[in-house]
Amino acid sequence: MKRKLPWVLLAVSLAAMAAGLLLGEYRAVLEKAVTVCLDCVGIG
Repeated sequence: MKRKLPWVLLAVSLAAMAAGLLLGEYRAVLEKAVTVCLDCVGIG
C-alpha cells in the first residue's frame, strides 16, 4: 500500500486540476490574483 499512495494522490490531484480547468475556475483565480497584485502595488 505504501507504494500506491503517491500514485493515488497524484491521480486525484490531476483529476481535480482537470475538473477546475473544464469548469473555468482558472478565470476566477486569475481575476483574484490580478486584484491582489494591483492592491499590493497601490493601483487597485
